[in-house]
Amino acid sequence: MADLTLMPVSESDINWSHEADVVVAGLGVAGATAAIEAARAGADVVALERLGGGGGAAAMSGGFIYLGGGTSLQRALGFDDTAENMKAFMKTALGPGVDEAKIDAYCDESVDHYDWLVEAGVVFDESFWGEPGWEPPHGEGLMYSGGENSAPFNTIIPPAPRGHLPRRASDANGEQAGGYMLMKPLLDLVERLGVRTMYDNRVQSLVVDANGRVVGVLARSYGIDTAIRARRGVVLATGSFAYDNTMLRDHAPHIEGRPAASIESHDGRAILMSQALGAATAHMNATEVAIFCDPQLMARGILVNGRGQRYVNEDTYAGRIAQETLLRQGGDAFLVIDESSYEEALTTDSSTKAMRATPKWVCESVSELEAEIGLPAGALVSTVELFSRFAEQRTDPLFGKKPEWLRPIAGAVAAYDLRGLVGGFTLGGLKTSVDSEVLHVSGAPIPGLYAAGRCTSGVCAGGYASGASLGDGSFFGRRAGVSAAAGA
Repeated sequence: MADLTLMPVSESDINWSHEADVVVAGLGVAGATAAIEAARAGADVVALERLGGGGGAAAMSGGFIYLGGGTSLQRALGFDDTAENMKAFMKTALGPGVDEAKIDAYCDESVDHYDWLVEAGVVFDESFWGEPGWEPPHGEGLMYSGGENSAPFNTIIPPAPRGHLPRRASDANGEQAGGYMLMKPLLDLVERLGVRTMYDNRVQSLVVDANGRVVGVLARSYGIDTAIRARRGVVLATGSFAYDNTMLRDHAPHIEGRPAASIESHDGRAILMSQALGAATAHMNATEVAIFCDPQLMARGILVNGRGQRYVNEDTYAGRIAQETLLRQGGDAFLVIDESSYEEALTTDSSTKAMRATPKWVCESVSELEAEIGLPAGALVSTVELFSRFAEQRTDPLFGKKPEWLRPIAGAVAAYDLRGLVGGFTLGGLKTSVDSEVLHVSGAPIPGLYAAGRCTSGVCAGGYASGASLGDGSFFGRRAGVSAAAGA
């Protein structure tokens, strides 16, 4: 049955309940930064949030923000980085088909954006974590979070760590993760700036005037509809479509039933409402994927597909490994590791120790393991023999794994069954300008409508680096706030 509430509503049919200069829908990282900048620009701002409090998926995340170009944190820890190197990496790793204008703007202003976050109250510890991992185990403030220091990127672009992690907080109730410590100061600032927040309000429809300009929204709270007029502009920041199975089936069926790093309010509604006005979308099939295995184990072993062949350098960004596994190997993956490497991995610190379950198979030889897994006869044996021969020489001619992780596989061996242990979230969405204007299919901005965060197609077009969503959302959220406040 068609959802007619997604269709735009004419202003002539509306009795306004509230009005403001700028209306922001969604109070995660994109919505909060949009509200802050709009208020700082002198606008009267109303922020609507579907849930009972602000923060969204950002507050529940690990908290990485992808920043570089020579932030004060990078410099303090002895890392040289430039905007040009950052651009080169992002355009290579986050494609194909990235929006180069967005990446250029993001990288050129990355240092300023870091300083803006610090000025807003976000704290970053002056510490570095250089081991494989989804997140630093002790809350270190800086980490390689996109495979910058692994093949193929480290051979063509000078690597620099760009995963900036807000400091964790400890209180009587336990430890607060980085995402919470990113959102808390931002939401506090939203309140100090006098932004009017309306929680438990879900935006239902966009309201347009006779000229097609977006002039407000209809929202629903506990069955009651409210119309909020936006004198200057509406900013959509309601998240991805990872929890809308119809949209997933249409655009990204490979992650249907596998949501991760999202929340259930990520239902794609902002995208659908905007499409009803003729908005363009981009990269709707693009997804980030997580693989539920400790990177400390993967770096020390080899990953093979259902044919017993290696397919990726195991020391790269775990999200890249997961994408390779799901998108190009059909989700079939087995981690093969010998006893000494397994024991060594167990002694290391990791934020994902819970992913160190007992291996499914443990055998005295590779040929026995191959048979136990059910791989083609001789396939795993030949893969291990080739890998081990070159590992003796500290080289990996197939995938460029770094020498520090190369060791021949010998003695008793084990394997983890990683089939099905992946999940993801969507990266595609509304096509927007560098100033966060929502673009019509004609290429022209839709008057009065702006968007940021995971409801848009941002700097990622296929590949990913941890922190790109919070970085992209906060950066272009700020631009959305500025643009909306300047609207007529």
